[in-house]
Amino acid sequence: MATARIVHGISPFSRFLHLHLHLRRRTLTSAVRPYFAATSPPSTAVIYDQHGSPDVVTRSKCRSLNPEYPAVPHKLEWREVTELPPVEIKDNDVCVRMLAAPINPSDINRIEGVYPVRPPIPAVGGYEGVGEVHTIGSAVKGLSPGDWVIPSPPSSGTWQTYVVKEQTMWQKVEKSTPMEYAATIIVNPLTALRMLEDFVALKSGDTIVQNGATSIVGQCVIQLARLRGIHSINIIRDRVGSDEAKENLKQLGADEVYTESQLDVKNVRGLLGNIPEPILGFNCVGGNAASLILKFLKQGGTMVTYGGMSKKPITVSTSSFIFKEHTLKGFWLQRWMSSDKTEERQSMIDYLLGLCRDGKLKYELEMAPFDDFHAALEKAMGKRGRQPKQVLKFLVIGT
Repeated sequence: MATARIVHGISPFSRFLHLHLHLRRRTLTSAVRPYFAATSPPSTAVIYDQHGSPDVVTRSKCRSLNPEYPAVPHKLEWREVTELPPVEIKDNDVCVRMLAAPINPSDINRIEGVYPVRPPIPAVGGYEGVGEVHTIGSAVKGLSPGDWVIPSPPSSGTWQTYVVKEQTMWQKVEKSTPMEYAATIIVNPLTALRMLEDFVALKSGDTIVQNGATSIVGQCVIQLARLRGIHSINIIRDRVGSDEAKENLKQLGADEVYTESQLDVKNVRGLLGNIPEPILGFNCVGGNAASLILKFLKQGGTMVTYGGMSKKPITVSTSSFIFKEHTLKGFWLQRWMSSDKTEERQSMIDYLLGLCRDGKLKYELEMAPFDDFHAALEKAMGKRGRQPKQVLKFLVIGT
């Protein structure tokens, strides 16, 4: 039977934390006991019990034996992961052994306490991922041990080796899907697809414009637009390596890629050549980068804001409203997820995963061992320069 790697030397506070986390949903008959078919294996997790900088609050203190200090048999040490006790598997539950889970910007924002929707703390980090069915409850149908599933809609708690949720919270996916894409398909690719379909009735030959084009959403927008015969104008930041970034985006199907400084001209539309003026724009940066999108948009065009990486407000000229009749809207995937669109959501996810399997949808990823979580977290937080999206890969000893 599969077992998770166990971290020894848990402090009394950590034990309280573990029990508090699980007693919210489950009743544990004993803190130390063997587990049977009705319980999950113990899980190794990344936990935070307060909001703050993720690289600080996801570390837990515990006591451990230290032979270097014989007079003081125990000392406080930092642990990056925490052991959680087994969880009861009810009739409609599915216990999933996690295989991979990404570190998304929204994960970092939840831990910081600045995201609009946050799980109650203490909480396990992570919001999406892919796993393998380990055990099913007696009433579960359509899933079997060994199947691959993703949390759909995505939900908190994927940065741990075992997750127990009701069957309705899991969507089966083909095992031929590359693991890293199955783990990351919902938050970013689904955002790109929804924005292309929800705001303007685009047709082949139309043009869209976006900033933040090197992001995962940006890369997906380029490829999904190309598949539909839609041109894309892409804006990136001025930085070292921008020429390489331009070439990478063009290989994905971008028609044009400009740095922000290249657009410091009066007539940006003169740069388009034979490409039609964009009718739809996507903004995830804010500030001046949002203004550049509005400079490109044709009369009556729409700009959709789905992020604000610069943390600067969007400034709109009077002419955009009066003379160009631009429309400004916002998109938040979680609000769309909360609506009753289960079948539509599952169909779109299957469509996107099919594109990934066929090599028609790809984006920059880096697999990182779960044991090296904090190195991956530092990369995701931008502390080591620009890095690909970090995807944690779990290794469960004994499988």
